[in-house]
Amino acid sequence: MKKIFTKKVFTLWFLSLCLFGTITAQTIISGKITDDKNETLPGASVVITGTTNGTATDIDGKYSLEVPKNATSITFSFAGYESLTLPIGTSNIMDVQLKTSQLNEVVVIGYGSIRKKDLTGSVTSIESKDFLKGPIVSPEQLLSGKVAGVQITAATGAPGAGGRIRIRGTSSINGSSDPLIVVDGIPLDITGVGGSSNALNLINPNDIESLTVLKDASATAIYGSRAASGVIIITTKKGTGVGGLQFSFGSTLSLAQKTATIPVLNGDDFRAAVKTYGDAKQVSLLGTANTNWQNEIYRNAFNHDENFSVLGNVSGVPFRASVGYTNQQGLLLNDGYGRTTGSLSLTPRLFDNHLKVEFNGKVSNTKNHFSDQGAIFSAVSFDPTQSVLSGNTKYGGYYEWLDQAGNPNTLAPKNPVGLLNQKVDNSNVNRLIGNVQLDYKLHFFPDLHAVMNLGLDHATGTGTVVTPATSAGSFFAKGSNSNYDQVYDSKLFTFYLNYVKELKDLDSRFDITAGYDYQDYINTSKSFNQSGNGDSSSTYYKGQFTTIGFYGRFNYAFKDKYLLTATVRDDGSSKLNPNGRWVVFPSIALAWKMGEEDFIKNSNVFSDMKLRVGYGSAGNQAGIDFYSYLPRYTLSDPTATYIFDTTRYRTFRPEGYNSNLTWEKTSTYNVALDFALKNNRISGTVEYYLKQTSNLLTVVPVPAGSNLINQIISNVGNMENQGVEFTLNTKPVITKDFYWDLGFNITYNKNKITKLTIVEDPKFIGFQTGGIYGGVGNNIQINSVGYPVNSFFTYQQQYDEKGVPIEAKYADQNGDGKITIDDRVRYKSPDPTVFYGINSSMTYKAFSLSFSMHGNAGNYVYNNVKSELGTLRVIANELGYLANVHPDAVRTGFKTNQYFSDYYIEDGSFVRMDNITLGYQLKPIDKLKLRFTAMVQNVFVITKYSGLDPEIAGGIDSNIYPRPRIFSLGVNATF
Repeated sequence: MKKIFTKKVFTLWFLSLCLFGTITAQTIISGKITDDKNETLPGASVVITGTTNGTATDIDGKYSLEVPKNATSITFSFAGYESLTLPIGTSNIMDVQLKTSQLNEVVVIGYGSIRKKDLTGSVTSIESKDFLKGPIVSPEQLLSGKVAGVQITAATGAPGAGGRIRIRGTSSINGSSDPLIVVDGIPLDITGVGGSSNALNLINPNDIESLTVLKDASATAIYGSRAASGVIIITTKKGTGVGGLQFSFGSTLSLAQKTATIPVLNGDDFRAAVKTYGDAKQVSLLGTANTNWQNEIYRNAFNHDENFSVLGNVSGVPFRASVGYTNQQGLLLNDGYGRTTGSLSLTPRLFDNHLKVEFNGKVSNTKNHFSDQGAIFSAVSFDPTQSVLSGNTKYGGYYEWLDQAGNPNTLAPKNPVGLLNQKVDNSNVNRLIGNVQLDYKLHFFPDLHAVMNLGLDHATGTGTVVTPATSAGSFFAKGSNSNYDQVYDSKLFTFYLNYVKELKDLDSRFDITAGYDYQDYINTSKSFNQSGNGDSSSTYYKGQFTTIGFYGRFNYAFKDKYLLTATVRDDGSSKLNPNGRWVVFPSIALAWKMGEEDFIKNSNVFSDMKLRVGYGSAGNQAGIDFYSYLPRYTLSDPTATYIFDTTRYRTFRPEGYNSNLTWEKTSTYNVALDFALKNNRISGTVEYYLKQTSNLLTVVPVPAGSNLINQIISNVGNMENQGVEFTLNTKPVITKDFYWDLGFNITYNKNKITKLTIVEDPKFIGFQTGGIYGGVGNNIQINSVGYPVNSFFTYQQQYDEKGVPIEAKYADQNGDGKITIDDRVRYKSPDPTVFYGINSSMTYKAFSLSFSMHGNAGNYVYNNVKSELGTLRVIANELGYLANVHPDAVRTGFKTNQYFSDYYIEDGSFVRMDNITLGYQLKPIDKLKLRFTAMVQNVFVITKYSGLDPEIAGGIDSNIYPRPRIFSLGVNATF
């Protein structure tokens, strides 16, 4: 018995010794991870090579890892940097510096991703650290001036407003030239949600990790009928796979100020002008005040923005959660925008990492207070000798021009302050964007992945617009009260298989994707309008369309030098006639990685080089209404009724339709050279492209007598854009304490219409467009063969010996001795032929300084403010009111408006300093990192343009909401 007991004790002691030996065989290795700027990398991955055992660096870039005795190496990695595997030596301290990886990083290209060095198409990815800085509310503004071939033009300076995005020029007439926006795999409809001035501002820019721009058709063809104008892929921030919780809080306070006002006469100068050019009746209308109406409607605006996020790993589930709040006052009185956002990302790995699950949810609520932007032009034109208030209670107490009956003069401008204070226009918009993506690597066939993505985009918008009966603008209707309600739903189902196989014996690598896409859109809206005099009307609309696509992509690499990418997509849309709603979009691209050849490897100058060529096609259906190919009827307005036996009946009237509608189709040819010099200290791209768009969509007038109530959309011709892009990124200085990044890009783009099969008037061989202030139905632009889209259509102004324009004196282009519309010529384009961006970032120890700027050259602007107010007509009139004039009226002496003179077409070339940011980083206590920033946005503009701002989408300056200059102070805490 004693022997047995002794034997058991010995066995237990031996096992314990073995266990202790195993435990004590663990080694603790610690260190710090920094980047090539000597900045720490929090959240970097530290993993025992060949295993899933690891940790992540803390806020200071430090880590500590238990390493078993049999481990031989450790792998260090961080997104956007080259991974590094180091052998385990005798030291327990391993400090690591990771190099920025521009060529080896993985880029999301739609329905999968690819190593950047294996790209064959024109794809540019911008990480969050390189985004445009400042108080930005809309994602596209992060790209301004950052990417060659991409032009972002702010539509307005209003709070929450977005910008017009053009990738390699305008590719449509009436169809959309906006790129497709894809957020975490969900294609968005950005045409707008009721009550929202910009559908993209419902996404918090602080939640975005990267923006990837697909520019040529060899990259965009896999998105088929929605990608003719390019694709922007938005990838939001995700949690880390290892490590504890990390918290981040940021707050920015801003002051926005107007930078300039439109030149008009002040009160004293206006009185002098009326006495000079008017008669006794006009002089009798003058007041005694000296009111600067533009100062009355604008204010200094205060804004603030707060964001809080937490990321990490809980119970093996990586996650990131965030909340944000933005409040912006507008420069215009009573204008305001507020947004509350929340996001949640979960990215667990299941079944021994065979199943990757990605859940993304984003919610937002925006509250808008819209001011009447008609007050902007009224402030420019209202008589500066009148006071804001009239001294009585009529019309809300505001001074207004009256007719002989004592009612508001319907021809006169309205009091701009009254317009702002006597109108309430509020909206409330909610949006939910969410998806679940499952990526399963088959256990029995690990080279094959099955990926399914289920997505939802749901938005609701409600709003109310109220104008009291005391408002001069609604006096005859005795006020108005209207409301609207819109619900937008989009559902997505995507499934694809991805097979990746490397055959070392054949020096080959295959990456094959094939899948199915289904997306359904439903848009429901209703509105009700009630006037104080009892008139009312209501509308209800519900539209739905569905797209289905089958797609495939084949990537092949031989010897890791020669690359081939081929894609094809077969798309169908319910917007089109069933007999012609399917179309195939193919593409092919080739690349030669010359950097892998000996003549580059052995070069003392070049460190990398790649030649790319490609061709592909993509489509555009955004300009087609839901049911444009079907005959349909519309219920008339309540004011358009027939009376039968004293009863009024509303009628149904036929709408125009076109059963032969089809997609616009854009084919792109692309040749590019990517290069890197001096150990990647200098890198860049030179790229030539040719975009040819066929089946252009445009609105065609319905012939008189056809019994249809509106115009119809038709495919009418072809257009092309061709250009050259050049990008250069440099690192001029890299030392222990000082780091400088400098980037430059420039694009030359030439646009012209090459074919029109249907024209408005054979005499003009084109369509007039570009409505302007002044007259009814006046247009200043035209689309015609051989000229850029929306070219200005003007008379050639004649001048006297002093260079002053002569009223109504124009060049007789056809020599018939008279000036008619036949003498108008196509003159200049609103779109630039050259646009560029410059970006710089410098870091010295704890300080940083960065700036971003961009510019246009060759774009022209029609100064509609000057053409409308640059005349003495509004002084010497018999209409019973006075209106201010542009100082140019005194210079030219024009008595009547010369709307179609090329005198008003001005060079709109400019250079804009978008942003200057000064930062300071410190660590007051352990585990806490603070960063303070001081920023100025819209710092200055250099231009010859005489108007308020030369950067105008569409090129017509008529009622522009000024872009503010914004001063900001920010703090960000990470702990």
